[in-house]
Amino acid sequence: MATLRMGSALIYQNGITHNRLPLRFICKSMTKATLPANGSVDVVLRRRSGNYQPSPWDHRYLLSIDNKYATEEKFVARDLLKNKVREMLDVEKTSCLEQLELIDDLQKLGVSYHFELEINKILTDFHHKNGRNVLECNKEEDLHATALEFRLLRQHGFDVSEDIFDVIIEKIQSDTFKSDDIKSIISLYEASYLSTTSDTKLHKVIRPFATEQVKKFVDSFDDDVKERESAIHALEMPYHWRMRRLETRWYIDAYEKKHDMNLVLIEFAKIDFNIVQSSHQEDLKYVSSWWKETCLGIQLPFVRDRIVENCLWTVGLIYEPQFGNIRRIMTIVNALVTTIDDIYDIYGTLEELELFTAMVDKWDINLLDELPEYMRRCFLTLYNEINGIGCNILKYKNINVIPFLQKSWADLCKAYLVEAKWYKKGYKPSVEEYMQNAWISISAPTLLIHFYCVFSDQISIQILETLSQHRQDVVRCSATVLRLANDLGTSPVTNPFFTL
Repeated sequence: MATLRMGSALIYQNGITHNRLPLRFICKSMTKATLPANGSVDVVLRRRSGNYQPSPWDHRYLLSIDNKYATEEKFVARDLLKNKVREMLDVEKTSCLEQLELIDDLQKLGVSYHFELEINKILTDFHHKNGRNVLECNKEEDLHATALEFRLLRQHGFDVSEDIFDVIIEKIQSDTFKSDDIKSIISLYEASYLSTTSDTKLHKVIRPFATEQVKKFVDSFDDDVKERESAIHALEMPYHWRMRRLETRWYIDAYEKKHDMNLVLIEFAKIDFNIVQSSHQEDLKYVSSWWKETCLGIQLPFVRDRIVENCLWTVGLIYEPQFGNIRRIMTIVNALVTTIDDIYDIYGTLEELELFTAMVDKWDINLLDELPEYMRRCFLTLYNEINGIGCNILKYKNINVIPFLQKSWADLCKAYLVEAKWYKKGYKPSVEEYMQNAWISISAPTLLIHFYCVFSDQISIQILETLSQHRQDVVRCSATVLRLANDLGTSPVTNPFFTL
């Protein structure tokens, strides 16, 4: 059986550390001699230092990573196993429930990207066969299949009504629900999180009931260790909220412990995991080399070297091996966001930050000498990288996105400047005023417009305009969630504006 390899770069192991608070930084002042933009007089300024810890990863070591588990022999073995798994998806050889459970396993094992057409066809057939809704769940024995089908269909964008659970809801409300099958209850619990704002039954009845039942099972210390582990895992976080690669690593171990585990499927998942990880490691080598070549970490020693963390972030965004170029671009964009954020948060004076903001807004390389020396390298790197991304998109997709990308950076810097002014002037905004600016300063709008441009095959000027003008509710909502999660994960020391 294949050996599941965790990369020597530790890019997965260090993704999440349980029972550990986020690292904090303590701002300290430091004296720094700075040469003004005109180069005329040395001025001694007291600047803040984030006191950031250096990266635990040595860049020379990152470049030496060699994944011996992703050889040509392994590719051949993977493809042979893939064909066997494809045969398992044959609708004529399996029952409806077996198909649904197989699709769920493929998804959680991180290999569903190999079978997107087959999976979409199966789910489309399910949806068409049953009309707009899945079959109504009339008995507790049907609950697992119905809840699983509901969840998978909604995960793949099909319109399915919550009304299919009406009979179960009636039994819950009348206290006549008798099922003690924890597998069905967990499926119901997971399905309840695939809800919309209009799904009142899922919110008010299904989720509270299922949550209570799953917690009771966990607290009972049942002898079924595997089901108890699954229940604890489900309670921690819904599947679609998780980072897929980390979930895959967990589920491979969990699936291997199942009594009905399929040897072909687990072998396929392990080999594929190693192959996919090797592509991520190549991405890491590329962006690590890029970071060293920019010399930003040397010329701006106060900024965070977080290239590995930024790379992991993009793996969470899009992990499939065929999207390596997108991951590399988005890691670079993330690294630039981190660097500029540190300039505004920690190092720059208000006068310098206003100059930098104006420079990004004008996007004119001929005005570079107006900036302080330490800012020139940063702006030049930003200017070259964003123009390079835009030129490649123009070459291959025949559309000029540079003005939209540039505006996203200008908007981000303006939001950073607002927060810098608040901090330096000791002003504490209201929650409403803070959030009006903070959903932009979290950088989600900037990141998402870049992702749209590099990922989409058919870029729309109309969509670019709505993104650029901040008229996409889905972007604002996503950015707000990211901002609140970020702020709740840090202390008032690191975020002087966020107070309870």
